[in-house]
Amino acid sequence: MSWKNRGTESTSRHSVSRKLTIFLCVGCFFAGMLFTDRGRLGDDGFQLYWIDVESIYRVRDHFRVSNELRAACDNSPFARGKNMGLCRTDFIMYGLPKISGSKYQLSLRMWAVPEAKDISQTTGVANDKLKLDSDNWDRKVDARGQAKDVLGEVSKTHHAIQTLDKTISNLEMELAAARAVQDSLVGGSPVSQNLKMPELAKKRKYLMVVGINTAFSSRKRRDSVRATWMLQGDKRKKLEEEKGIIIRFVIGHSTTSGGILDRAIEAEDKKHGDFLRLEHVEGYLELSAKTKTFFITAVTLWDADFYVKVDDDVHVNIATLGGTLARHRLKPRVYIGCMKSGPVLAQKGVRYHEPEYWKFGEQGNKYFRHATGQIYAISKDLATYISINQHILHKYANEDVSLGSWFIGLDVEHIDDRRLCCGTTDCEWKAQAGNMCVASFDWSCSGICNSADRIKEVHRRCGEGEDSLWAADF
Repeated sequence: MSWKNRGTESTSRHSVSRKLTIFLCVGCFFAGMLFTDRGRLGDDGFQLYWIDVESIYRVRDHFRVSNELRAACDNSPFARGKNMGLCRTDFIMYGLPKISGSKYQLSLRMWAVPEAKDISQTTGVANDKLKLDSDNWDRKVDARGQAKDVLGEVSKTHHAIQTLDKTISNLEMELAAARAVQDSLVGGSPVSQNLKMPELAKKRKYLMVVGINTAFSSRKRRDSVRATWMLQGDKRKKLEEEKGIIIRFVIGHSTTSGGILDRAIEAEDKKHGDFLRLEHVEGYLELSAKTKTFFITAVTLWDADFYVKVDDDVHVNIATLGGTLARHRLKPRVYIGCMKSGPVLAQKGVRYHEPEYWKFGEQGNKYFRHATGQIYAISKDLATYISINQHILHKYANEDVSLGSWFIGLDVEHIDDRRLCCGTTDCEWKAQAGNMCVASFDWSCSGICNSADRIKEVHRRCGEGEDSLWAADF
């Protein structure tokens, strides 16, 4: 029967009895803890203690985690003695299953806080581990930073080595050139007029000197080039001053010095001022000699990083050419063009016949690698090398083969760049795709077929535009 069904007197008496019973239970519990070890560690990490309660089953339904019980937990001698002032705040009152008659077990779960020594040890280990992890992380970060620093230093060192190598190469060539002049003067040998004015080369530094190979009969070609990719007048002077780019038509003299052909070139030069006259007698079979003379003259007149030879029936994008060469500026002994290795033609009467074919081995052999003759570029040290050794450089029938042969056996970097030999049919879609060509021509004609009439069309479809040239930073 429930307590609520009893009278007031009975209720009051049993209420006092209930409180007394609770205090007696708790008191017995803590007294037992002082003299016995009846606890064990629960599965959830809380210390588990058992209290045998006599005749407590009658108050089971009304048992609650009262404030008295909480206070008893917090103020218990066990808690105070073990520095365990923490009790689990949600005491669980189990269903009090009946055991051995009238005995029931009350389960109280208490969290035993470790002693300060244990806490210090645990905290110390944790701190050591945290410090170790932190040190490891710092070492990783430092290692990454050091790796980046090392890569940066390697890049700087590589750049410095390239610059030093380039400078040494130029100095060696200049010294050799000075010795050549001195030896000629001491020996009484005639010295080329070009070699007597090295002071002109010290006025300023240029990026490139572009020599356009032309002939007496090519007036229409020259005019078509002037109307497309070669700037004229003040713009050409501005190009030289601001961008460091020299462009000239290159031509020698006729077999009859001062004849009508020479006078025509002189009049044309007076009008446009865009010729470089060579100490050379013009002739198709003399192209190798003309090419050698051009490099000798150009390297003497202008101190440039590169010297370029191009035919007058080829379309050129000057800004793209300048950007291409500028990427190789720090490299010594550079030879740039569309490298090929064509057959050595032994049969007489055919175009590009090689009279000295026997030097290249058995019939049907191919030439060594060399740049195709429509356009190519060499660095200053190679141009200086040609100038110094001009008297002992052998000339083959084809000028592109001759130039390639002069670099055989030298420590020269051959750079094969196919943008220097685009076709006139594919240069347009390459330009639209953002891959602007340096030079365009028709392989079937070894230049633009009928270039005097067609180069304007090629320029319209494949040209980079004048704005690109002025915006370029070399």
